[in-house]
Amino acid sequence: MRIWVKIACVSMLFLANHHAWSTSRFGETLCQLPDYFCIKINPNETWEDLFPNNEERDIVKRVNRMNITLRPGMVIAVPKNIDRLTIYDVSPFPRYIQPTGEKTIYVSQNKLAWGAYDKDGELLWWGPLSSGSGHCKGLDGTCLTPSGSFRVIRKQDIDCVSTAFPMRSEGESGGAQMPYCMHFFRGYALHGSDTVPGYRASHGCIRIFIEDAHWLNEEFVDLPGGDSKGTRVVVDADDNTQQPIQLHHHRKRTMDAMR
Repeated sequence: MRIWVKIACVSMLFLANHHAWSTSRFGETLCQLPDYFCIKINPNETWEDLFPNNEERDIVKRVNRMNITLRPGMVIAVPKNIDRLTIYDVSPFPRYIQPTGEKTIYVSQNKLAWGAYDKDGELLWWGPLSSGSGHCKGLDGTCLTPSGSFRVIRKQDIDCVSTAFPMRSEGESGGAQMPYCMHFFRGYALHGSDTVPGYRASHGCIRIFIEDAHWLNEEFVDLPGGDSKGTRVVVDADDNTQQPIQLHHHRKRTMDAMR
């Protein structure tokens, strides 16, 4: 049986497609950087055709902050020397930060990325995200993702779905899939999605790759109870009106091998 969760987020697939041609994607901002080159997608080209190697394809998707189907005219960035890179080489987060003594998920809406750090300040994994778009027609509010420091308060498995979206004029709204949802503030959650488009596009939730949500949900996130207060989630603002996340680099005496 599916678990129906009352939330205030998760945008519909058509919203992402509607804005696809009018919104600049993250990868396009990398085209002028010396470590990248960019390609324009031709008709019928797919991720698998362009990047048959699984690890390289995963790196390119993460660099571009998207997992949606490629369409003609899209521009994507590709790291140079990709055959010699690991996922950590292209991370927007430092590999080590000053330890905080607890596991923390840092969410950067400006970098369109999240990073999971253990209690010793080591980056275990990172991935792309799509947060609140800031403009949702027909809805009260501005579809923003709240910023600040939070705690995961509940989580559910692959069958997690929304009772709020998509909205229907005749009532009975809901049904949008939110696999491996992890709620951190009221109805707002991190959750898996196959519609991470390279820009902010949700109603307020934080969409991440489904495989990343699965890992976070089952291997990293703790719920409140016993000695746990719930895994900490730190979300920066979506613009320049507030200070972004400050991560203080920390170098271990003996650096662990790259995973």
